[in-house]
Amino acid sequence: MVNDMVRATLDDDEMFKHGLNIIEAAEKQGVYLRLLGAMAIRMHIQDTEFMDLYDKLSRLGLDADKKFTDIDFVAYKKQLKNLRKVLENELGFIVDRMMLQYLRDRGRLIYYEKNNAYHIDVFFDKLEFSHNVHFGKDPKKDGRLHLDSPTIPLADIVLQKTQIHRINEKDIKDLIILLRAHDLIATDNTDETNLINIKYIAEVLANDWGFWKDATENLDKVKKFSEKYWKEELISQEDMTDVLNKVNTILEIIKNEPKTKNWQKRAKKGENKQWWRDVEEVER
Repeated sequence: MVNDMVRATLDDDEMFKHGLNIIEAAEKQGVYLRLLGAMAIRMHIQDTEFMDLYDKLSRLGLDADKKFTDIDFVAYKKQLKNLRKVLENELGFIVDRMMLQYLRDRGRLIYYEKNNAYHIDVFFDKLEFSHNVHFGKDPKKDGRLHLDSPTIPLADIVLQKTQIHRINEKDIKDLIILLRAHDLIATDNTDETNLINIKYIAEVLANDWGFWKDATENLDKVKKFSEKYWKEELISQEDMTDVLNKVNTILEIIKNEPKTKNWQKRAKKGENKQWWRDVEEVER
């Protein structure tokens, strides 16, 4: 088992290069593979004026010397066969056999880098944590992974972060950085990969009351922490004002989006019934 091997160490820049190399290898075989989470955010702000803000907020704490400890991807399960060829045969990653055994139920695989420097998580078609974030099942029909590269679309990064029922400070910092570094767009039709499509976010939340509740509460927390970080001189007044204005815009668009019957039906039960999934149930 790879866990018994001596662990190699890679710095963040090396981890970042590894992630991009994996995606490039997959693309050569026609496989859609996209970065998630913190590394996806870093991808969108590298070489911009907002790298200073990224460093100041230090999402893992001031004493942390590494920001990336693993690499998270999403792919289409329909392309699983070709993806395994790329990761296992071409790149030499070692699949977690237990996760492979339960792939049908969990929709997720774990791979270990051959020198045990890190591991990668590959999610298929959707993320299933406190709430679901869907990417579609077919790259030629309902899939969203073609909308951006090498990451998932910015709107989906926002959804990934705001779906967390018990959100922690590093995820709030990620949202602050993401919002500060990008403009918003409220339309269904856009090919702009550097804009956050808040219309899509509103549509997703308008069909799921539980997701809507956690997402809107988390966006309110982004506002509160932005003010806190400004008082602590971690961010400038311009940073704070920009983030507050964008969050208010997003919340207004979410509020005005017509809610589906599914949303309205669940809203009647309100907080009398648990509206989130316990993450431990997913990770077991």
